[in-house]
Amino acid sequence: MRVRPYLLAAAFLAGCAPADKVDALEQRVATLEDEVKTLKANPSAAKTAAANSPEEAAAEELLKEIAALTRDGKYEEAKTQLATLKGTYGATTAYKKARKLEQELDVIGKAAPPSWEIEKWYQGQGNIDLTSSKATLVVFWEVWCPHCQREVPELEATYKSLGPQGLQVVGLTKITKSATEEKVTEFIKEKGVTYPMAKETGALSEYFGVSGIPAAAVVKDGKVVWRGHPARLDEETLKAWL
Repeated sequence: MRVRPYLLAAAFLAGCAPADKVDALEQRVATLEDEVKTLKANPSAAKTAAANSPEEAAAEELLKEIAALTRDGKYEEAKTQLATLKGTYGATTAYKKARKLEQELDVIGKAAPPSWEIEKWYQGQGNIDLTSSKATLVVFWEVWCPHCQREVPELEATYKSLGPQGLQVVGLTKITKSATEEKVTEFIKEKGVTYPMAKETGALSEYFGVSGIPAAAVVKDGKVVWRGHPARLDEETLKAWL
């Protein structure tokens, strides 16, 4: 039997442990080494083991609770629970999945930006006041984004339905990647979008915590009252702010 040097050192420090205990210890180490080799050879197995851990399970349950609170508009409770998720289970996959939701919740309650930071209005001429008592739906999009290509035109129906009741809608683009002003104007015309559209500097995207598009926010009485994906909004929800 080949006894590893560190096992001999351990046995010496333990007062020369009996041979059978050294054998058992060596066998245990060999087993652990084999398990490590297996996990290294099969990373998916390691991920599966981590995903099935008690910590991950508890974190996932907490994340579901946070998502439910957010859907119900209980934002302060959601923020409190999210802080618990971060503090207790910050190393879990569940918390990583919650990072975007964390960004959105951080924006809710902020005062409306002091200025529009608009480079150019394509239509609407900037007659929207975020500090007014009216509810304003702000949509961030880019013409190359497939999901934006669906959501931006669909919001036209919402604008036509709720605009007369006081809802303001504005679309904001930064003209990134393959986008050009010509493509934006063509898209607006082709899809029949009539609500205000503008090119922003990027400051508004940063202010509203936009890390992916499409993204939306609702501003009411000079404060951000909602933040998320535009597909999560429906007319009944928006009516509550009118």
